[in-house]
Amino acid sequence: MKRAFWLATASLFAASAGQAQQVNQSESAWYTDAQAEIERKLARQPITGRAKNVILFVADGNSVGTNYAIRLFDGQKKGGLGDDNILSYENFPYLALVKTYNVNAQTPDSAPTASAMNTGVKSNFTTINVSENAVAGDCATLAGNELTTFAEVVSAKDKSVGIVTTTRMTHATPAAVYSKTVHRDWEDNTGLPEGCEQLDIAAQFADAMKSGMIDLALGGGRRHFLPESVTDDEGKTGKRTDDRNIVQELLDGGAQYAWNDETFGQLDPAGGPILGLFESSHMLYEHDRTGEPSLAEMTEFAINTLSANENGYYLEVEAGRVDHANHDGNLHRVLTDGIAFADAIAKADELTDDEDTLILVTADHAHTLTFNGYCGRGSPVTGLCYKVDDHNKKHLDEPNLASDGKPYTVAGYLNGAGSILVAQADGNYFGTRPTVTQEQATDPDYLQQALIPMSSETHSGTDVALYGKGPWAHLVDGTVEQNYIFHIMLHAVNAE
Repeated sequence: MKRAFWLATASLFAASAGQAQQVNQSESAWYTDAQAEIERKLARQPITGRAKNVILFVADGNSVGTNYAIRLFDGQKKGGLGDDNILSYENFPYLALVKTYNVNAQTPDSAPTASAMNTGVKSNFTTINVSENAVAGDCATLAGNELTTFAEVVSAKDKSVGIVTTTRMTHATPAAVYSKTVHRDWEDNTGLPEGCEQLDIAAQFADAMKSGMIDLALGGGRRHFLPESVTDDEGKTGKRTDDRNIVQELLDGGAQYAWNDETFGQLDPAGGPILGLFESSHMLYEHDRTGEPSLAEMTEFAINTLSANENGYYLEVEAGRVDHANHDGNLHRVLTDGIAFADAIAKADELTDDEDTLILVTADHAHTLTFNGYCGRGSPVTGLCYKVDDHNKKHLDEPNLASDGKPYTVAGYLNGAGSILVAQADGNYFGTRPTVTQEQATDPDYLQQALIPMSSETHSGTDVALYGKGPWAHLVDGTVEQNYIFHIMLHAVNAE
């Protein structure tokens, strides 16, 4: 029996040595598409010239799961089933997974994760651009532990530096471009401990722009730049108690300033340093945006402005409110801001040349968003999980039911404000999972059901993705430490 089997196998191999084995599924679109992808990858050649420009895109909190949800939402908005959709940066040729933990935290904070990307080393929870020897909140440990940033490196090469963010300009991720502090919350002087001589983050920004290291900054956070005696153009007062009006200081030094759509449109790319602060705190979610530029519009303006420098530029672009909507447990706003992020990357890709511009796309950390089964294709990502149709690609119009006899959504959170548990007067938690309808689940204000009750959903310690294209982007490969991202950028701008 065994002898007959091996003889038959040998005969088959001999017959196929002279001609290709017939593959029954070779006419399938799945098969031909995969073959075409193989051909594209075989033809791919790394770009090894020096990078004139570097753009680092960070969607704060854009976990692999969040990215999947954005892909579905974008594809479904375009009329498809969603999962076969491709976001702009998912076409980039190189991909890696990134380990995001901090020196002293398994689940990371945005400050040291952004620091890792901007300095090339990891640091402690809630600190920005200081070594692991600095202690969070201990002002005395700052001196001697300051790290050199990528912005400082490229500024020394006479490159321009820009920041675009939908958060406050003094928030963790944008602050990592220019500041060094033992606590991310010291955004203005009111946060500093008594007797601490460290400059607050907004004051450090002022020094960076006055010195010429920061050429352009667009985002939110006016309140940290204004004294409490000043009312801004939208009727909100500043927070500073040291009487410093940093906006006016920068204007007096020759900077330009914008606070809404109209003044943004009046900025002169060649007219000197540019500061745009479009909200007192964070910029609006994309779903709610009015009277202020989109992330794509700010990115386009930044690239067109910074490109005037013949030596090139470093631009960090943050979609920071993806993180905030995750914290809120509000998936709809996560996804609309996620699409705005993809649009900004598409615009940057359109405006730049792969031969001289390295574009990296990543996240600083993950969130606890996860996905339920078993949903048929096309189940609305913010809605109910519908049953699989055995005869068609698209789902049945009947929701799956949990063991409690109630439908459940495609996605939910491990913890957060949408918890099914409710606090009782005795301090204990109790609750029965509420019934949710499709109309409720797809409402933009709906909070996804969560397990553990928390006022704000937490970060997660899982890996995030890193996409790359342009000079030395082929170094985006494998599973890497987050601080490795800095070293890709450094190698690209120093390559011979």
